Amino acid sequence: MPTWLSNALPIVLLLAAIGVVVSRLPKVDMGHSEAFKRRRVMNWLPLGLTYAFLYFGRYNLSAIVDKFERAHLLTKAQFGDIDGVGAIVYGVAFLLNGPLTDLWGGRVTILIAASGSAVCNVGMALAVGRAQAGGYSGDEFKNALMLANAANMYFQSFGAVSIVKVNAAWFHVRERGVLGGLFGILISLGLYFAYDWAKMLAEAYGFTAAFWVPAAVLTVCCGVAAVLIRDTPGKAGFADFDTGDATSGDTTTEPVMAVVRRMLSNRIILTIVAIEFCSGFLRQAVMKWYRLFAKGVGEDHSFVYTNWGMVLCVAGILGGVFAGFISDHVFDSRRGPVASVLYGGLLAGAFVAFVTLGTPALAWSVVFMSLCVIGVHGMLSGTASMDFGGTRRAGLVTGVIDGFVYLGTGTQAFFYGRTLPSGAAAHNLSAWTIWPGAMIPVAVVGLVLCTRVWHAKPQPRGAPAH
Repeated sequence: MPTWLSNALPIVLLLAAIGVVVSRLPKVDMGHSEAFKRRRVMNWLPLGLTYAFLYFGRYNLSAIVDKFERAHLLTKAQFGDIDGVGAIVYGVAFLLNGPLTDLWGGRVTILIAASGSAVCNVGMALAVGRAQAGGYSGDEFKNALMLANAANMYFQSFGAVSIVKVNAAWFHVRERGVLGGLFGILISLGLYFAYDWAKMLAEAYGFTAAFWVPAAVLTVCCGVAAVLIRDTPGKAGFADFDTGDATSGDTTTEPVMAVVRRMLSNRIILTIVAIEFCSGFLRQAVMKWYRLFAKGVGEDHSFVYTNWGMVLCVAGILGGVFAGFISDHVFDSRRGPVASVLYGGLLAGAFVAFVTLGTPALAWSVVFMSLCVIGVHGMLSGTASMDFGGTRRAGLVTGVIDGFVYLGTGTQAFFYGRTLPSGAAAHNLSAWTIWPGAMIPVAVVGLVLCTRVWHAKPQPRGAPAH
């Protein structure tokens, strides 16, 4: 059996098993017709797959950076700078792209995201090809890759706000826990595409293939999305309905800055923003540095290392489904308790990683952390942003929340890029203790903040939800 198929098979079987289980769970009945439900699937499925493939075109660089290092094209510190700048661009871009998504609609902005990222991946492929041919000297390759990656991250920042903006109009608050689980599944599939497919493509067809193929896939997604996605049920021939979120029944038109001021005075949103800063730090601390750690200390033949994309995907799917189920069916569609449970897992995982550094248990502890943090991200960035931003302002609120996720990402990139060992020093296990050690206080802060939004639920500003 081909390697790619053997890696994909567990994911397919897991998704099939989850589909069977979910189909037999109690349903939240909002009175939607079967025709509406079918059209809704045809709306969120291409939207979601486009979002997943955006990950393919975003994390492909991270997936093969160890190969760049071995080929003497890029050092850890240089990658940390490229990644940090990209993360900051991504985070800051939300301040512009969130309001633009509210203005233009998620359908338009997901098309901008996919087409822009495709072009930027072409740019990265060309830069990598030139570097391999000796066309760059010194830091020229780093600077070229930094520019292309920063542009890519700008377009990528439309992805999350687009998916939240569109889905906010199609799902009631009481249905969004499961939707948050689906969001986690999409993230997980995207990580699988990036970490396993990009690595496989680079090994089989050369480094540039890891950028050309995502560019081609995103181009196809752009065409399919243009045909199938509609911003609201009304634009797809169905009646729009009251979603029961924070802008339910609100027909006023406020300037963007007035909404921003109101949002920044909302204790719940500010707390979620701070939690997601911690999530951004922890998520990328695990996903972007584990493989470099394993390579450095000689654990690059372990099951987790060689199947990193598949393992992350399975963990993320389980985390997303678990979070979505307990949110809607245990905690009455509240997101704070779910985030608290998962942050407890993140803290436990970080502590275990610290005390088991250099043992096989370390790999599985960071996999468990991935399960938890993807669940948190789905609940807060993917779901709470809809609830508390409301259908009318979902783009803006998602933009601010996800912006802080990537400020956390940028923080860890610059921090770890300068503190983790490179070259011969990377073989010294004790030099890596700062890696899990720095995650522990961040997880503690995140857990404490999660408990502060335990009882939070959106309060409609206008007429009550049906």
